[in-house]
Amino acid sequence: MCNPPGRTLRKGPLPARISRVMVRVIRKVHTKEARATSSGSFPGSTMLRYHQCPMPPAPGSCVLPTTLRAVTISRTRTGARASADGIRFAFGTLTVLPVRVTRWDREAARAGMLWAPLAGLVVGLAAAAAGGLFWLLGAGPLLAAVASASVPAVLTRGLHLDGLADTADGLGSGRPAEDALRIMKQSDIGPFGVVTLLFALLAQVAALHELYAAGGWAYGMAGAAVTGTVARLALTLASRASVPAARPEGLGAVVAGTVPVRWALAVTVLVLVAAAGAGAALGGPYGALRHALAAGVALAAAQWLLGRCVRRFGGVTGDVFGAVEETAATAALVVLTFG
Repeated sequence: MCNPPGRTLRKGPLPARISRVMVRVIRKVHTKEARATSSGSFPGSTMLRYHQCPMPPAPGSCVLPTTLRAVTISRTRTGARASADGIRFAFGTLTVLPVRVTRWDREAARAGMLWAPLAGLVVGLAAAAAGGLFWLLGAGPLLAAVASASVPAVLTRGLHLDGLADTADGLGSGRPAEDALRIMKQSDIGPFGVVTLLFALLAQVAALHELYAAGGWAYGMAGAAVTGTVARLALTLASRASVPAARPEGLGAVVAGTVPVRWALAVTVLVLVAAAGAGAALGGPYGALRHALAAGVALAAAQWLLGRCVRRFGGVTGDVFGAVEETAATAALVVLTFG
């Protein structure tokens, strides 16, 4: 047991030696954190604020558990701040919602890409609400599909569609990597981009129309919500540690390689389980299998495009992220219409 402050332990030299060793360890931690803080090794909210905890006193006192508790509380608060910064980053960069990005660094980008499926869920629910409203007003499955397909474009400023078109121009140019990247940065859209954009939008509208027409408003709305989430999950996987950036600047350079592979896989499992749950609520085991399969095929298609772009351009850019997202969305919707 621990004696009151100011009194020493009564059990001979061994407890005193253990206490002195633990105190030295804590003091070393304080010293290392102070040096890291002064040198900027722990930027922003990721820094563990050990300086808020009192330095451990002489051996034999009861302050050590309080110090460790303060460190634990500090870590919890730091994790909460990192999550908040990540959510702001995800919504501020992936949507037009009025969310201010408070930090623009790789730590915030890592958290933001981990929270990207949440931003996709919000976009997907908005698309589902628009399509369901048109359906309930009697507009028919086609207009409901158009509404569901247009909401993500509006809520993302069309940047993902623009990235799809620019990536198609870069891949179809047949130029070396530097020239292809320069083509992708141009404001105009080439023939490859126009054709790719046209077919992607047609496929999305046609698939949503099939879902609304064959399964009713519930299937159409579920398809829109699941697709929005899975499409942003593709961005999480595209940000994993093994994927480099093609340019030293831009959004791609900020988020590329920030997400540890094990974290990306953990988020993937959660989203796949959620997609299967949504399918099960509609169609039982078959619905769960179909939605999980659609998510898996969508991620596989997105990863294929990602690998193609990395080999072709030497890495990823903001346009490549947009193309990956739209590819996953289109593939998921198409697979949901099967069966």
